Amino acid sequence: MAPLDFSRLHPSYEPQFAHFPSRRSSIFSTKGVIATSQPLACQAGLEILNKGGNAADAAVATAAALNVTEPSCTGIGGDIFCLFYDAKSKTVKGINGSGRAPKGLTLEYLRSQGINGDSIPLTNLNSVTVPGAAAGWLKTISEFGSGKLSMREILDPAIRLAREGVPEHELNSRAWANSESLIKNASPNWKEMMMPDGSFPLPSHVMTHPELADTFEAVAEHGREGFYKGRIAEAIVDLVRSGGGIMTLEDLAEADAEVIQPIKYDFKVGEAGDQGVSLWECPPNGQGLTALIALGIIEAVEVQHGIDVLDLPHNSTLYLHILIEALRLAFAARYYVTDPDVVHVPVEQLLTKEYLIKRAALIDLKKSGHITHGNPINSSDTVYLATADNEGNSCSFIASNYAGFGTGAIPKGTGFTLQNRGTGFTLKEGHPNNVAGGKRPYHTIIPAMVTQNGNLLMSYGVMGGFMQPQGHVQVLLNKLRGFSVQSSLDSPRFCISAGLPNANKKGSESSVGDINSEIYFEDGISLEVVKELSKMGHTCEIVSEFQRGIAGRGQIIQRVEHNNRRVWAAGSDLRGDGCAVGQI
Repeated sequence: MAPLDFSRLHPSYEPQFAHFPSRRSSIFSTKGVIATSQPLACQAGLEILNKGGNAADAAVATAAALNVTEPSCTGIGGDIFCLFYDAKSKTVKGINGSGRAPKGLTLEYLRSQGINGDSIPLTNLNSVTVPGAAAGWLKTISEFGSGKLSMREILDPAIRLAREGVPEHELNSRAWANSESLIKNASPNWKEMMMPDGSFPLPSHVMTHPELADTFEAVAEHGREGFYKGRIAEAIVDLVRSGGGIMTLEDLAEADAEVIQPIKYDFKVGEAGDQGVSLWECPPNGQGLTALIALGIIEAVEVQHGIDVLDLPHNSTLYLHILIEALRLAFAARYYVTDPDVVHVPVEQLLTKEYLIKRAALIDLKKSGHITHGNPINSSDTVYLATADNEGNSCSFIASNYAGFGTGAIPKGTGFTLQNRGTGFTLKEGHPNNVAGGKRPYHTIIPAMVTQNGNLLMSYGVMGGFMQPQGHVQVLLNKLRGFSVQSSLDSPRFCISAGLPNANKKGSESSVGDINSEIYFEDGISLEVVKELSKMGHTCEIVSEFQRGIAGRGQIIQRVEHNNRRVWAAGSDLRGDGCAVGQI
């Protein structure tokens, strides 16, 4: 196995690949940088950096602004996770801001309510877990923030955006259109809250969110109690219980985010530890473990077959086959991913070389194999953002409502919709991820970081349900083979069954026992390669135009140096409305 050629990692190095030139350039800054899926949200983060805040402060300001500019995908009614690189200590730490199920929620109760499938329906209000975003924002600031700015100052850009109004961008308008009927059916107050013109906003239409601004001000002034007690908490509980849920004020009052120790896999690291990179992910209940297992299986395949995937032609038949099979094997382990506070998750065992070698041995380089346990289907609506500051800190931050606008249900007077993350539970007695009161469900949203010899290499992420670990692996390998940050995102990707209308024909994600389903390839991947993969046993389909959203949307910030000066290189996915912006 050849060591990495780190000259490839400099963003000025561009490989010769003509099949998919980027329509965007990487951006650079010697100070701070923000990369998001919405340009106005970038400005919120830059405002905080210019006031003396650090990467964590800017990340929370940006996340709140995204609730205003892209409410279909994120909001204070959902959850967050983050990773933070501290430049002084050269450490990676994290926050789990995912909410728990109501204490009274049981499988028996759900069955009594007529929920007989393997998951809670997306529009059923029993799918509402306690929103973790507000607690996550506050914990991110208290643990990693600069200490120079108040919560009011950090949330002020989002409050202004909500009160003054924001024009909708093109893809965001399309997301509103896709969820119009959901919101109208879920909330009697839909018109004044979300669609004052009577229908979804078109591109350039200005949307104001005064009640959301009030919610942000409550958090800014009163902290956790401003959201998890009093008026807002009561509105959440009233709405959930009106739909047959059993959430209580106590469930909300006890909510809090948790500081976590991230998990990692060392890829191509030599015995002396001076080669390769470390990929960092949040531990379960998130699915970041899937990306780490896949990377470990790829490395084991390299050893077993005497090849280096980075030397294979990019998106060639063998290259894609190895990645697809490794990811399918990694998704099999999602059976074990659940709330580690309730059920033991064998993280260390799943990342041992012995286990990874055994799994890699199942890969036949000439044909697709049959794999059992779990099926990576369905997409979710999520925002990912990355920030970096003048001190060398960086924050990898992700937030989500789960399905578009979540349940679509709006608690009275709050301005946000409630997530439906509880549909991530598996309704099977004895399953590790079976629903239980006070338990956190399997979570799809995952931020990522990469270090080399303890130094930050990059913060990045790819949104989109079960596409996320697939995107993490593909984008990381793109970067390691020498692509610029922007080209690493732009390059066409594949996605294993992420929920197009004809995907998962057999049933729900938890009711199917195998991962032998469709693989979607974006325009730009050779048709000849797709045909060859089909002959190897893969079920292949091509996606183009708006269907390319199945491949997710990502952001990257990479740390490089020039003449002993730190430079941030950043990119934002061409599949989204966003951008990367540097600080002056």
